Amino acid sequence: MLLSEHIAKLIEQMIEEGEGTASVKRNDLAAKLGCVPSQVSYVISSRFTPQRGYITESRRGGGGYIRIVRAPMSKNGYLTHFFHALGDSVSEEEARAYIRNLLDNEIIQKQEAAIITAAVCTSALERIQPPGRNMVRADILRHILMTLMQ
Repeated sequence: MLLSEHIAKLIEQMIEEGEGTASVKRNDLAAKLGCVPSQVSYVISSRFTPQRGYITESRRGGGGYIRIVRAPMSKNGYLTHFFHALGDSVSEEEARAYIRNLLDNEIIQKQEAAIITAAVCTSALERIQPPGRNMVRADILRHILMTLMQ
């Protein structure tokens, strides 16, 4: 198992034990796992994202920590959260993460996920020049989310 996967599993376990919330001290966790604190930061910033249904906040300083909260929300709450988290530009990888999270949280069904994925994949948008492709992808996702909210 890769170190990043081990860190992620440990944090997920902490979140489960904390009933949806974990406060992580980077230095303590890094010392426990025998890695550098930046590896812990990397895992948190790449795996515990709004796209995956997490909210993170950090407090700096000697007693600092990173609080990670799994955001339990209603269907419209998830959709609204993702709508605002999208931004003006979304890569195909980010779009897949949003879609996977919606599927994992039973906001959409498997067939809906497949249709949305097909609509925002790079091959479907290949006629659009690369600089604008991610912006169009974000627009498509926003319109789909608005439709799902109705």
